[in-house]
Amino acid sequence: MSNICKKEKLVLSTKEISKLKTYSQSKTLPYREVLRAQVLLNYHQGKPITEINRITGVSRRVIYEYIEKALSFGAEKALKDLYHSPKEPVITQEAKLWVIKLACTKPKEYGYAAEFWTYSLLARHTRDNAPDKGYPCLKKAAKATIYRILNESKIKTHKINYYLERRDEQFDEKMNEVLMVYQEVNLQNKVKRAHQDMEIITVSVDEKPGVQAIKNIAPDLPPKPGKQKTYSRDYEYKRLGTLSILASLDLHTGKVIAEVQDEHRSREFIMLLKKLDANYPKKSKIRIILDNHSSHVSKETRKYLENRPNRFIYVHTPKHGSWLNLVETLFGKMARTFLKGIHVESKTELKERILKGIEEINQLPVVHKWSKFDFEN
Repeated sequence: MSNICKKEKLVLSTKEISKLKTYSQSKTLPYREVLRAQVLLNYHQGKPITEINRITGVSRRVIYEYIEKALSFGAEKALKDLYHSPKEPVITQEAKLWVIKLACTKPKEYGYAAEFWTYSLLARHTRDNAPDKGYPCLKKAAKATIYRILNESKIKTHKINYYLERRDEQFDEKMNEVLMVYQEVNLQNKVKRAHQDMEIITVSVDEKPGVQAIKNIAPDLPPKPGKQKTYSRDYEYKRLGTLSILASLDLHTGKVIAEVQDEHRSREFIMLLKKLDANYPKKSKIRIILDNHSSHVSKETRKYLENRPNRFIYVHTPKHGSWLNLVETLFGKMARTFLKGIHVESKTELKERILKGIEEINQLPVVHKWSKFDFEN
């Protein structure tokens, strides 16, 4: 007799039964609503509480709560939580704004060593200082509290996004000048004229500094079928120094002329200019797209250029506009091909292999194009 429920029977309409069946079999509704529907359906069918408990896994106390709600408010209302007035927030809006304002400063302004706030440091500073600032509700603020406050405003003080400030007042003007040159080169290339027939030949020049000569301490282990899929390399290595690649990319043929030296000074740049001068027809002008490196306009470089009047034309990219220089795509290709993972026995070997890589590029040259043109009105 103890298993018999003394509460009233649950009377359901056809529509309510259909809805409870839909809820009880749902894979997308909240699980608590699925369980409530199963409990009410089983109770409507006259099953005892003990059996409902076994079928659904819901405790007897909670089963009775569901039944009482259904008997009082109807089966449909019993599937949902009853409305209740939310508690007044413990942390006031003014206190939250104070935390947000604090997070938008740097901890070094308050005597800490850190450059940026972590949630732990910000929580500790908040607990120590908020009561004196008139926000006692923050005296027990934890990391999770600070996280929730900042997350509401989508502030992440522990992360850094980088941007590039435009420090060149003539950025747009110089960018458009470079893009106009690329457009002119594209038109020249469509005609497919030989160098000797061109009045102006355009090359893109830049430096790839700091190419490291790295030596293995232990030999690389090659792949072995069925045992080892890749090369294996010892973590330890020896640094032998660095080299700089000063390269000129011909925008008509895709061929490369380069200097590989220990440094990039006026002397090395003049060596490249001499190579360009010797490589192209004497009657043509050599237009060079290049950045604002000091060696390009130094006293030594200007002296050389004065001895070669009407031979070279400079087109400068804007400051912080190296991405406008097409030779950067060449350096990217080098990094993905023969420079990738390169280890050598000496700086001499590194230089030889770089020059060999450039020779291979010149055997199958690819014309680099600037395909998108966006000029200022």
